[in-house]
Amino acid sequence: MTDSSSSRTGGVLGLRDDALASCVACGLCLPHCPTYRVTGDERYSPRGRIALMRSVEEGVMVPDAEWLESMDTCILCRGCETACPSAVPFGELMTDTRTVVAAGRRVPFRLRVGLSVLVRPRLLRWVSRVLALLQRLRLLPGRLPLPVRLPLRDPRQKGRIGGDVVLFTGCVMDAWQPEVHAAVEEVLEASGATVLRSGDAAGCCGALHAHAGLDAAARALAGRVMAAIPADVPVLVDSAGCGAALRAYGSLVGTPEAVAFASRVRDVHEWLAENIHRMPAPVGERTTVIVQDPCHLRHAQGCHASVRSVLAPYAETVELDDEGLCCGAGGAFSVLQSELASEVRLRKTASIKRAMATTGAATVVSANPGCAIYLAAAGHVVRHPLEVVAERIRGPQGGAHGG
Repeated sequence: MTDSSSSRTGGVLGLRDDALASCVACGLCLPHCPTYRVTGDERYSPRGRIALMRSVEEGVMVPDAEWLESMDTCILCRGCETACPSAVPFGELMTDTRTVVAAGRRVPFRLRVGLSVLVRPRLLRWVSRVLALLQRLRLLPGRLPLPVRLPLRDPRQKGRIGGDVVLFTGCVMDAWQPEVHAAVEEVLEASGATVLRSGDAAGCCGALHAHAGLDAAARALAGRVMAAIPADVPVLVDSAGCGAALRAYGSLVGTPEAVAFASRVRDVHEWLAENIHRMPAPVGERTTVIVQDPCHLRHAQGCHASVRSVLAPYAETVELDDEGLCCGAGGAFSVLQSELASEVRLRKTASIKRAMATTGAATVVSANPGCAIYLAAAGHVVRHPLEVVAERIRGPQGGAHGG
């Protein structure tokens, strides 16, 4: 939710008048909308969705199943916002719409179960270990949105009492991709920082709750996160989705404390790019990687260039030719809208394959766990950018950097 001081429509959605009116239906957003690109249907475009919102607000139509499907099938990638010359706040309009919709219907069962696990760190780790065992025994369906190899052991590392920076560890990444947090911590320490992990006390950032329109739950989780993190150090995030959520706490919670907290949140690549002079020289052979920009880094946070700045001394980077189009993961989107998500992913994988064919690169780097898991499920080798940097700092022998 945003700016409560702005005038709002008298319709059932209560959207901001100026936000709704800012769309002039020019259509420049259409090529940047993944669901419109694969369907060619206006109802699946930002322009079409805004027209449907306006129709409901003006009383021209009542939300029906077709209208709800149009709202449910938005990935909330916000690629339309980057392309829009009128700066239409589409993310705000869609989030506010979903908040009203969510208040009037039951949350889908799969999403309800998933969200209840994410906010309970001990339960998440237990479920993850059970899934890891079933995965080793090849008893899990391949279509499940899981990492290629879940960790069997408790992945947590003993944290420090304090640090120069806080590394936000979240929920899914802490349980499913502990190697990423380890690599990020290694790189930060190589730059001279001491790292405090946020851990279970902070837990889940609430991104998926906010995407689903569950505002009360998202605000409660935001409160827990802010209470658990020291108020005097930068908060660094290695997951694009979590970073975008934490940076939105000011508008979500609407207090001066939340605004101050959000101002301290940085994507870890941003922080490292500003401190690149503190980074050690690379060791070993230079590698080539294909860079995939998570939407929440490229569009929501606008700091995707920092990934390239940090990678530059350590790897050759290859750009995709799809202008940053979404991969289809979209938080819970790939679970709730699996067929549409798969169609969107086909465009991304085609772009990756073209990049592989022309450069010989075999590895994709992505700074978001959802993207990484979803692209790996399509058969690609996907790593976090800072895993690649950590290897170049560590050197071929795998020991600490000697410089």
